[in-house]
Amino acid sequence: MKKLLLASVAVGGLAFAAPAHAEFNLDVGGYFKGYGAFVSQDETTGTDVVGFDLLRDTELHVNFETTLDNGLTVGAMVELAVDAADAAEIPNESYAYFSGNWGRLNVGYEDGVGYLLQVGAPSADSNIDGLRQYIQPFANTGNMGDLSGNAGSDARLDYDMVTGNGKNDKISYLSPIMSGFQVGVSLTPDSSGPAGDREGVDTDTDAAATIQETYELAVRYEGQVQNVGVIAGAGYTHGAQEGSSATTDDRTAWNVGLDLDIGAFGVGVAYMSDNNALDGAAEADTDTLVIGADYTTGPFKIGASYYNQDNDNGVEYDRYTAGVSYEYGPGMTFRGSIQQLDVDNATGTDDADGTAVLLGTQVNF
Repeated sequence: MKKLLLASVAVGGLAFAAPAHAEFNLDVGGYFKGYGAFVSQDETTGTDVVGFDLLRDTELHVNFETTLDNGLTVGAMVELAVDAADAAEIPNESYAYFSGNWGRLNVGYEDGVGYLLQVGAPSADSNIDGLRQYIQPFANTGNMGDLSGNAGSDARLDYDMVTGNGKNDKISYLSPIMSGFQVGVSLTPDSSGPAGDREGVDTDTDAAATIQETYELAVRYEGQVQNVGVIAGAGYTHGAQEGSSATTDDRTAWNVGLDLDIGAFGVGVAYMSDNNALDGAAEADTDTLVIGADYTTGPFKIGASYYNQDNDNGVEYDRYTAGVSYEYGPGMTFRGSIQQLDVDNATGTDDADGTAVLLGTQVNF
């Protein structure tokens, strides 16, 4: 992370809030996640899946922060998706924050507390089978096209708690950590509105299947119980459904997670349930269970996980992943994993499976 120290900054009309001798740090960083993927999966007539391809995810981060004489820390964070495929996610994050011994307040385009305090299971490679699947190796085509029917409405099998409001503009409060516990609450005024509004408030169309204000509550605990490290958490989100429909409802989701560290070993489980804002004949709850374990020795980390997503619409995913990572420098890792994905459809006609072997690196800068 490159740091640029800029000192003696005075802002005329705001001099009372930021003394002339205030100093601030401007950090520029980010990451590159790059993989070679060898994939074998079910195909349909007329569709050929590329057996080897290069996949990547890259972001640039800019962070400003200063601490005033009264102890208040003020900062702003901007995360930019660099790759062309992520153009719709620019910016990925853009928010200001304020913190002190009273806690922290985030304001802007950022994840809510449901994700920020969420506890996931250990993974084989957090980019491949973590809370967020940054790299998804299988082609979303043919019978494997059922990938697009998951709760995230894309081809990734995530279980991060951003259901119903994503990274829309929001206000989040996180308490200070007390005896290992931290709680948080978020409010998203309009979960269906565009990001980065600066010209008037959003309008309300009264259209069904439109989520408006969304609330999130979460709690997290980190501590030691005898010789066992314990991380536990839970979260709940509720998004108000606009309009009326016999097949829609307010969107609700909840998650729980437990991660135990015993020496070099880690084991954990996470569960999330989401009603997808559907009800009645269209009811399509999504329940996701993840179990994982890892072992760390020196610069090596070995991990494995099992992921199951069961949808009321009849599609079920079973994913098995095993992998190893090697830290070859500060913020730099080589990673290798193998993943098996089975897609089962209630009709039995659209079942599919695939195997992927991934070799890559992550560089944080």
